[in-house]
Amino acid sequence: MRLKIQVLAAVMFVLAISVWGSIRPSGDRRWADDQARSVSVSFNDSSVTIENARHFDHCPENGGKAVQRWGIDRYNLSDLHSVWLIISLFDRDRRGPAHPFLSFQFGDTSFVAVSVEARRESHESYSIWKGMIKRFELVYIITDERDIVKLRAICRDDAVYIYPISASPEKVRKLFVDILERAVQLGKDPEFYNTIWNNCTTNVLDHANAVASEKIPGGLYLILPGYCDKVALSQGLIDEEGPLDEVRKRFMVNDRVRKYADNPEFSVMIRQTGSDPDQPAP
Repeated sequence: MRLKIQVLAAVMFVLAISVWGSIRPSGDRRWADDQARSVSVSFNDSSVTIENARHFDHCPENGGKAVQRWGIDRYNLSDLHSVWLIISLFDRDRRGPAHPFLSFQFGDTSFVAVSVEARRESHESYSIWKGMIKRFELVYIITDERDIVKLRAICRDDAVYIYPISASPEKVRKLFVDILERAVQLGKDPEFYNTIWNNCTTNVLDHANAVASEKIPGGLYLILPGYCDKVALSQGLIDEEGPLDEVRKRFMVNDRVRKYADNPEFSVMIRQTGSDPDQPAP
């Protein structure tokens, strides 16, 4: 009897592995509106054209439906000089669960955000647990900060932090190109998102290490990304000095996001870290 049970268990295990292995990622599903399009990128000398860049207004003041805009954006890579780490906490009372992403600065006032996300179908909502069992594909969203920062700081009321990262313009450009190339590749060869090993943080780390002189170590923050800033500060990657709590307070932007939500220089104004948001820090 025991032998039969063992054989049955072994057969069921093999069947389960077979079924699991047969589940393949797809780029052709009925996606949620904010993730409906994959980016297309073309390079021409020092310029880059990004098709299907997202420019949504996710929660208009009148309380209506999100205003959906997809655009074709063009940038000169020679104008790209800085990168910023943005961390959006899911729960202000718990530091761990969060979404980190990057924003790239062209010239003085132009910023392009890149968000690595679990791609949801139209009927789905994100779940940490479902992200472990091949329920979501992986997608790179290229967007402007007015879209994604307002979405997280105002619409979702996450605590949002924007940190300047120490990196040479040359490495920033290499990082941006590396990210765009992977975004395009995912459109051709889809992958499953995984909460543990193929998530927003692991992908950002992989891109950063692809261009870094010294590798950034992994750690528990890869699944608790609310602590990314602690790691970045300890590694000298955040271009700022001081205790972590003070740095966090300085670079939390929620109040400024609300104040300057409709300002033409939104991205510039939310980075003013002086005691008065209208006055830059010395």
